[in-house]
Amino acid sequence: MSDRVIDLRGEVCPYTFVKTKLQLEEMVQGQILTIIVDYPPAVKNISKSLKLYGEEILSVNQTQEQEWEIVVKKKSDW
Repeated sequence: MSDRVIDLRGEVCPYTFVKTKLQLEEMVQGQILTIIVDYPPAVKNISKSLKLYGEEILSVNQTQEQEWEIVVKKKSDW
């Protein structure tokens, strides 16, 4: 179960990552964030960027034909 959900449908890169980063900055270590996107490049870019920042990607699931859910556990202290 997520502590927060951010719906980024309709957003494109780099805004998808920027908004995800801002959301994570407000969270504490160990909390879970679910990110909903409908822009295919965002799935790869968000996951890759978050890993570089030290976050833990718990899952990436396609929930609809053009919609994905990325679940991340905050590990770093931004």
